[in-house]
Amino acid sequence: MITSSKLHLYVESSEGICGGEPVLTGTRIPVKIVIGWFKRGKEVDEIVAMYPNINHAMVYDALSYYYDHKEEVDKLLKENTIEYQLKRTEGEGWRSQSYILTKT
Repeated sequence: MITSSKLHLYVESSEGICGGEPVLTGTRIPVKIVIGWFKRGKEVDEIVAMYPNINHAMVYDALSYYYDHKEEVDKLLKENTIEYQLKRTEGEGWRSQSYILTKT
């Protein structure tokens, strides 16, 4: 059996980096960010230009990882929205002290 790390050379997960979310190897750029840009219509060349420490192979591997782990990455994308975080933290005391959240 081939392990995930051998299938995706440019994607790694480590508890100490971005909370264990899958990131591009050697960076702190989460796969969900790359996929988010791609879903918004950015081309691979544009994504590479936005992050000078990554290359085309890394972005294509992030896309491949996404299609192999679509449910997981879609969940991470959903949890990364303001709406989700507002709903999740509704009623928590600290929210009344947050300038950004009180204006949302």
